[in-house]
Amino acid sequence: MRSDGAGSGGQGGSARETLAETDRARFADLLVLVATRQDRTAYAELFGYYAPRVKSYLMRLGADNAQAEEITQDVMVTVWRKAQLFDRAQASVSTWIFRIARNRRIDVFRRTKKPGLDPEEPMILPAAAEAPDARIEIMETETRIRAAMKDLPEEQLHLLRLAFYEGLSHREIADKLDLPLGTVKSRIRLAFGKMKARLEND
Repeated sequence: MRSDGAGSGGQGGSARETLAETDRARFADLLVLVATRQDRTAYAELFGYYAPRVKSYLMRLGADNAQAEEITQDVMVTVWRKAQLFDRAQASVSTWIFRIARNRRIDVFRRTKKPGLDPEEPMILPAAAEAPDARIEIMETETRIRAAMKDLPEEQLHLLRLAFYEGLSHREIADKLDLPLGTVKSRIRLAFGKMKARLEND
């Protein structure tokens, strides 16, 4: 027999709201365990629940399957690493995680709209100058720098993009790419060394 007949719709709605509130509290408790104890069991439960939902959300925003999968993995790594930033008094776990997902999607969209080597990238632009001859020299320098970057191996160029386009630290890059920190530092140092040698030769 059904105990929530047509005449008890309000009670059924109240029960669903209570259940939803219970779930919100449980997920918040799990995330607090991740933040305070790095509890892998709690994280596994959060991952199992939210990862497929985040991926579906990203695909609704226009990401293809591969891109949505990649961003989802990045989002869930962020959940693990930044769990201590969650404040249950300010937002639910769902709101917090989907905000991260939305921001990651925006970042990816902006990067894909940029050329592979952005001529406006502040890292590679010299300071502006007013004199016409100085502006000509700046343009020539920009051209040489872009040419030097194009000669870099893709793995080194990718690290430079993460460091300067996305503003990631060496440690964050190492975690993101699952590389030893020393490898990240040496590749970035090698990339700058190659660019410097190319520019000096020119």
